[in-house]
Amino acid sequence: MENLTLRQKISQMFITGFSGQSLAFNRNFINLVENGLGGVIFFTQNISNEKQFRELISSISEKASIPMFYSIDQEGGRVERTEKIHNGKKYLSAKNAYEMGLSYLQNQTKEIALELKGYGINMNFAPVLDVNTNKDNPIIGERAFSSNADDVVAGSKVVIKEYEKYGIITVGKHFPGHGAASADSHKTLPTIDLSKEEMQEHLKPFEEAIKIGLPAIMAAHVLYPAFDETNPASISKKIIDDLLINEMNFHGVIITDDMEMNGIKGFTKLEACIKAINAGINMFIFRDTTKDIVELIEKLEKAVIEGIIPEEKIENSFDKIINLKRQYGIIR
Repeated sequence: MENLTLRQKISQMFITGFSGQSLAFNRNFINLVENGLGGVIFFTQNISNEKQFRELISSISEKASIPMFYSIDQEGGRVERTEKIHNGKKYLSAKNAYEMGLSYLQNQTKEIALELKGYGINMNFAPVLDVNTNKDNPIIGERAFSSNADDVVAGSKVVIKEYEKYGIITVGKHFPGHGAASADSHKTLPTIDLSKEEMQEHLKPFEEAIKIGLPAIMAAHVLYPAFDETNPASISKKIIDDLLINEMNFHGVIITDDMEMNGIKGFTKLEACIKAINAGINMFIFRDTTKDIVELIEKLEKAVIEGIIPEEKIENSFDKIINLKRQYGIIR
């Protein structure tokens, strides 16, 4: 680990996806995997059956120069990537599972954890820590445990602790809270125009999850004028560095939501990544590994050499990523 190049360390800061159900025709992705990619994210389109999925992860692992995060969005309900394996949705949403009781929620989480572990997955972008206070929210809804912050805290504690038992890294999302949104950040940049006082209810589940050792947090592509009038949370120093790291004392890995979403399209990929790194972000998700992503890593390396990004920001992110991989036995 000590002898890695700057470009390899920057590559560790990326979690990317690819097209199809095999590595065929995904040369850019293979290139990154062989040269230090931090992780891969799997979507429904990548998975057809258990055997194929295990073999796919094994084939990626064989090519990886540095052991990787194998990640997925497996919340249950609407967001469930294994539906082709199960011929449909298998698990209840966070809201419905929570309403069945904490023991039901714990048992379902155990079932998901064991299934993911069986495939070789070590990171799940769950639980949703949003408090769904807007009943017309087009994107969160039943993905949240509740519209009440204390219920979200209760549900998320069960889920985080259960995944921890089975060695699955949980990523709490979408910081600092997507529950009051009236727009979908996949399609546009939502604005949540609540005061700092009103935002406290949305921050509470994150605060409580940090206290019990939440290892990673996903930042939202949402604008919160109470904290930053200009930048979405995912690239905001005021929200990531000042609020999450310094005020809320979170020192785990901070990951952006998918950088291909329209919520971040007001910036070029390079602008957004430079702003995000300087704001305190440690990792980026890109749903597809195009030639642009390979070139983006090269451009970020150049930005470090030119002093646009302090090298200590890369070193700090690299250390956090490697330490998390060691903590979960991904790197031994």
